[in-house]
Amino acid sequence: MTRAYRIGLIGYGLAGSAFHAPLIATTPGLELASVLTNNPERVSRVRRQHPGARIVGSIEDLFALDLDLVVVASPNRTHVPYAAAALGLGLGVVVDKPLAGTSAEALELVELAEERGLLLTVYQNRRWDGDFLTVRRLIADGELGRVHRFESRFERWRPLIKEGWRENADPAEVGGTLYDLGSHLVDQALALFGPAAEVSAEVDTRRASAGVDDDAFVAVTHVNGVRSHLWTSAITAQVGPRLRVLGDAAGYVKYGLDPQENALRAGLLPGPGWGVEPEGAWGLLGVDGAAKPVPTEPGDYPAFYRGVLGALRGEGPGPVDPRDAVATLTVLEAARRSSAEGVTVRLA
Repeated sequence: MTRAYRIGLIGYGLAGSAFHAPLIATTPGLELASVLTNNPERVSRVRRQHPGARIVGSIEDLFALDLDLVVVASPNRTHVPYAAAALGLGLGVVVDKPLAGTSAEALELVELAEERGLLLTVYQNRRWDGDFLTVRRLIADGELGRVHRFESRFERWRPLIKEGWRENADPAEVGGTLYDLGSHLVDQALALFGPAAEVSAEVDTRRASAGVDDDAFVAVTHVNGVRSHLWTSAITAQVGPRLRVLGDAAGYVKYGLDPQENALRAGLLPGPGWGVEPEGAWGLLGVDGAAKPVPTEPGDYPAFYRGVLGALRGEGPGPVDPRDAVATLTVLEAARRSSAEGVTVRLA
């Protein structure tokens, strides 16, 4: 019998407890061997939810264990040092998005992993959202014709500042909605339509006490001519469509978020019917006056860790090329510069 690959998870906040631990634990061939957390409440949750996992209180204790791969699901400021340390020890690494605070730091990690022949991949789970998979299918099947505009939103209504590093104004924290949710938006756009040629953006702080960006619009012109218009915000009282994709034959409009996040937050685990949306949540395909609902592809976050397992077995590359994360960070940096200087930034 082939042994399971032993995974060490760094962090048990929302990312670690909801987006990583359940998927690792339910992937045959992977074992959640250890969790690093010092928070007493989180220690109790690990013991309850994953009693077989060893709990450690320091990064040194984690790295002293017999592991095959480390998952970095801790605050953004720790992504680079923890990932670099794990790679230096010969361990494969999964890093939650964003991979790093800058594209230069991200590229250094990528080159270190390549030099050592180790797995490095980035948890871009939104590539397995049902709506994204549906758009990919519609494009591949020619249902939209030639796409000319892609609109994508992650908008929320959070008028009160939340505690935590995501809304901390210290640049070292790599907080703010542009890097938090914008990492998903840009990654999806580049995955669908390829490299960016030009970037322009509006990045704002609307809640004065926040001190960190909470409202942003990014316009990307891709090398192939498609324009992506991307919104991310914490202060949207009425959200727009999650996706609107316009082609010369038809358009696709989809409201509402993929159900997998809420399911994982609620403690549900992948199984029959996972990621399936009810018919009332389906998007509309067609033209004004002649649009029809189209079934949303089932979302499949578990596919990420199936891909990790395959890469550990030498069956192929990781599920997300880390150089894609470098490209995403390059666009996000261009967006910051565009907003600050009032210019369009050319990348290609």
